[in-house]
Amino acid sequence: MNPTPDTTAPAGNGGNFDPQQAAALLDQTTQQARRQFEPAQPWLLVIRGVVVLAVLGAVWLNVRGQHPYQYPTAAVIPFVIAFGVLNLIATLTVRRRATAGVSGRSRLRPAEIAVLTVIWVGVYVVMGVMIGAGVSDRIVYGLYPVTAPLILAGLAWAVITATRADWQSCGTGLAVAITGAVALAAGPAGSWLAAGTGLCVTLLGSAAVIVWRQRRSVVGP
Repeated sequence: MNPTPDTTAPAGNGGNFDPQQAAALLDQTTQQARRQFEPAQPWLLVIRGVVVLAVLGAVWLNVRGQHPYQYPTAAVIPFVIAFGVLNLIATLTVRRRATAGVSGRSRLRPAEIAVLTVIWVGVYVVMGVMIGAGVSDRIVYGLYPVTAPLILAGLAWAVITATRADWQSCGTGLAVAITGAVALAAGPAGSWLAAGTGLCVTLLGSAAVIVWRQRRSVVGP
């Protein structure tokens, strides 16, 4: 007669998991999956927050003593444009990687990517037209390039993510648009500092929410 298998052997000796061990393994796996598929990683958001504050803060230091306001020196403009383009690429790339292989409402549609791209590119095209039309430096090199991208892109992102019931990302988009509105009220020189501060706070806040959510998923029932 064959011996009856022992199903009560401890997991450390190659036996079956007991319910507590199985639950712990499930929690660990769930946490790893959340971190892998999170649309934005906290560390990346922190880095972007620090960089945007440094870049726009540098522009503010460059123009704060101008009376009347003219424009930032040519040395800082390329960094602002480069940051705007790289930030757009980073946002779309992280989102697409996070939803790779995922179908349905979580994935950005080509039309939505095109809308965001047109907004950022269109801002600079319109800026060129305004320069050619002789619009004042106060608007062309102060208020417009700081506030228009934030308000338009922020609202577009809020609408896109709201259609997916992604309320955290929707809130981020609204916060960006509000930052643009606050920058508009801060004047041509102050708008750079207001935008940098607002974006930094928004990105750091988003990182904190993600970390809190991840920790809650570990200790939750």
